Amino acid sequence: MKPLDLIVTPLAFFLIMALAYLLRKTTASNETKRYFYPALLLKIVGALGVGFIYQFYYGGGDTFTFFTHGASHVFDAFVDDIGTGFKLLTSNGEFDPETYKYSSKIWTYRDASSFFVVRIASILSLISFNAYSSVALWFAFLSFWGLWLMYQAFYRIYPELNKQFAIAIFFIPTVFFWGSGILKDTLTLGATGFLVYAFIQIFFERRRIVLNILLALIMAYVIFNIKLYILLSIAPALIVWFFVYRVGRISQVALRILLAPVFIGLGLLIAFLLAREVGETSDRYRLDKIAETAQVTAYDIRYWTGKDAGSGYSLGELDGTYWSMIKLAPSAVNVSLFRPYLWEVNNPLMLLSALEALALLLLVVYILWKNRFKLVIQSLKSPIILFCLIFSLLFAFGVGISTYNFGTLSRYRIVMIPFFLIALFLIDFHAQVKEENLQQ
Repeated sequence: MKPLDLIVTPLAFFLIMALAYLLRKTTASNETKRYFYPALLLKIVGALGVGFIYQFYYGGGDTFTFFTHGASHVFDAFVDDIGTGFKLLTSNGEFDPETYKYSSKIWTYRDASSFFVVRIASILSLISFNAYSSVALWFAFLSFWGLWLMYQAFYRIYPELNKQFAIAIFFIPTVFFWGSGILKDTLTLGATGFLVYAFIQIFFERRRIVLNILLALIMAYVIFNIKLYILLSIAPALIVWFFVYRVGRISQVALRILLAPVFIGLGLLIAFLLAREVGETSDRYRLDKIAETAQVTAYDIRYWTGKDAGSGYSLGELDGTYWSMIKLAPSAVNVSLFRPYLWEVNNPLMLLSALEALALLLLVVYILWKNRFKLVIQSLKSPIILFCLIFSLLFAFGVGISTYNFGTLSRYRIVMIPFFLIALFLIDFHAQVKEENLQQ
């Protein structure tokens, strides 16, 4: 952060609020508009807070890597020569004599996923005069925009749950904090929101089909380039959602029973083929390499890149085989959702994560206790609940088995938490409706 931030950032804030006014006016309903500005302001606080945490608490970190040791050098290239700047911005990680002066200083230049974030930060830096706080605010706004559209889409399906959905999507502390700064997680969180919104628009509401197909493809491209495993988790869940929904639309019971296995089996086959094809684009995420990737990533974070953080965990031995992953799957899901426990806390940020995890565990217990087990199971027939659960549990398994560090995990899992909470709120809602129907 520089003195320039004190001048440019207020200007960016006023411009964002002007755009927000238009977004609220065109998308919010009377029931949801009350959540708009509080949610946006929390994202802005989170964006600035991440900067302060990394500068004054950690003394460095990912947001420094993406901006100070990334986007700032691209900005300098544009200032010196626009042609050189464009060449650097569109490079594929190869060193070139014309851009080497700048690319050699970019820490993540050879890391495709990280340099993708640098590219986005660089574009925003060009309209922000290379002011960190201004770029951070734009990251927060783009993320908020995607989440807001997703919130509106869910609200139109279940208007009775507008408050619960707002809590799940906007007001979970770690989500609005770690999902707002110049980080990979901010972009993937917003892109996931845009993707789910576009999916609902295309297949269920059937509105602006061409525009939303384009939006879905762009957001899938963003997620693909930054965190491929999110795409591998959400694509099967979306496919299952669609096919289960189509089965439920069949009016004749006998025909529905006959076609249900065919539709669901077809959906699972498409999900598998898609996962295989997407995975083939990366050696790390090929289906025959995922187990090995999980082992390498987990041990690297636990014993190398995150060894000094003091917040490591272990689920057991990973040997690079699918069998070892399957054995540890329950523990992996548990650590992503319900840990760290309070007695595992050793720093203030871990305490926040531990309190959230405890609250989530208590909410699960409360919903199971409040509603009869049979009603909870019956509510799982809902296509949207299946989507939220499949995505959140697949994601929880993936990050839990491959992270082995609570600090890193608290950031990685923010994409999953809103969907898991939405699933819980929907389960409770459906169970209550069925209970009322039984009493009538």
